[in-house]
Amino acid sequence: MTVETLARTHLVSGPEPELWCRDLISCLQSTVAAVLARDGVDPLTVLGAGWRFLHLPGDVRHEEFYFPCPSGPDGEPDLGAALAPHHDLRARWWQPADEQDPWREIRTSLSEDRLVIAAVDNFHLPFRPAYGDVHAAHQVVVHGLDEARGIVHVSDAMPPAFRGAVPAETFLRSWGSENPTDVQDAFFSDSRIGRRCLDVRLGTPPPPLTPELLGGFLRCDVEHFTTAAAERTGLDGFDRFAAELLERCRAGDADALRELYPFGWAMQAQASLHGEFLRRCGGDWADPALTAAGRAVETAAHAWTGVRFTGAHGLGDPRAAVPDIARHITLLRNAYARAVDAVASVAARL
Repeated sequence: MTVETLARTHLVSGPEPELWCRDLISCLQSTVAAVLARDGVDPLTVLGAGWRFLHLPGDVRHEEFYFPCPSGPDGEPDLGAALAPHHDLRARWWQPADEQDPWREIRTSLSEDRLVIAAVDNFHLPFRPAYGDVHAAHQVVVHGLDEARGIVHVSDAMPPAFRGAVPAETFLRSWGSENPTDVQDAFFSDSRIGRRCLDVRLGTPPPPLTPELLGGFLRCDVEHFTTAAAERTGLDGFDRFAAELLERCRAGDADALRELYPFGWAMQAQASLHGEFLRRCGGDWADPALTAAGRAVETAAHAWTGVRFTGAHGLGDPRAAVPDIARHITLLRNAYARAVDAVASVAARL
């Protein structure tokens, strides 16, 4: 056995990744959280510190891990800033440079003790409930590679939760899937996987959290929600998004509802983590008003469920779904307004 072959026999990136999950988050947050936890950073501190609303018309993709991203200094979408606007989080998509050796970059990452976040198609993964039945874009963490035995070690915190070995050929089919249109999943199929991977790194470690630091975060977030901008951001952006959604539904545009489900999940997940973060800080600091503000943000997060699921059930007849979607949109808008007011009140004194 050559030295090179021996080096490739069994590469494992440290201990098994943490299975970090919350009820309202998607695989995007759970996989990024695994990387943060491996780096010794509390995922909630990074992923829960910021709260935003951003809708980019025409940008929504049919993937569970879709998240709207503002443009960075280089003009490219900045996923790290979108997920963690108050921290130095960098997130970059990449694909293998050599089709003949798709493992090369994964091999390098694992040898440097770095986890790999890979996009996959659930249809090809034996541990996913959709195995052999439904095509759907998903993300998992790769933390080991045994090329000699043809095994990839995978971690997936999303229910039913899995940590174990998958045949390399099986993984390659999932990682390289065309993820064709599947009538059983209108929201996460029809989006080519293309062996994409997400490289996530935290630059400057988070400083110790203090009420003063949190107050600065919250004032920034309140400014975001209350300041009109050219992009669809904040409460003004929500109103423009909602008006267009209802207009498209009245016109019978089913694509409006296909986009609503993944987009709404992105906004729901971030609001959920922010609410939990504020509640935890309120408990740690014996601050009932901060705890209540966290609950208000969580209420807004849960209000997304009615919008998303009503839209999903209305996919076959968008016009008929308009009254119910409009009602849930109103409930969600009111929840956002109350949450922003609660956060603003706390931010003013922190």
